[in-house]
Amino acid sequence: ARLVHDDGRTVRAGRIVETEAYLGPRDLAAHSSRGRTARTEVMFGPPGHAYIYFIYGFWNCLNVVTAAPGVPHAVLLRAIEPLEGVTDRTSGPGLLCRAMHIDRRLNGIDLAGDVLWLEPAPAGAPPARVGRSPRIGVGYAGEWARRPWRFFDRASACVSRDGGHDSR
Repeated sequence: ARLVHDDGRTVRAGRIVETEAYLGPRDLAAHSSRGRTARTEVMFGPPGHAYIYFIYGFWNCLNVVTAAPGVPHAVLLRAIEPLEGVTDRTSGPGLLCRAMHIDRRLNGIDLAGDVLWLEPAPAGAPPARVGRSPRIGVGYAGEWARRPWRFFDRASACVSRDGGHDSR
């Protein structure tokens, strides 16, 4: 699939090559595990919307809400391969957002709109060689940290560093 952002001046696009799944309140690595808050409200809404949050005082991270309203599941977009209008590194969720000019002003936006959206891969595109590993940077989540819910294209050079898991 492709991620596209049209900010009115520049269209930026990339092929999604790395994601992580977060499965709601029971998943201790998910923001929604701490309950419904102003920050996580979008996650409790309808699927197909952007949940964008700010971390470490510097980075924005983009998630796609994926479940029915009231069920706060989301998928973090960790990396893309630049296709159009992107010149900066995109290997990691913060770098992805910076390169695509995505920030919290887009939090809650419908990803089927005309500003930020997802597209299927073009017809005839070769299939990704999908790898799986535990998610990155969630060691605090106990047993949930070991779940193999990180998915990546083994053939992509744009996959983020993974803290020791096999990414190729």
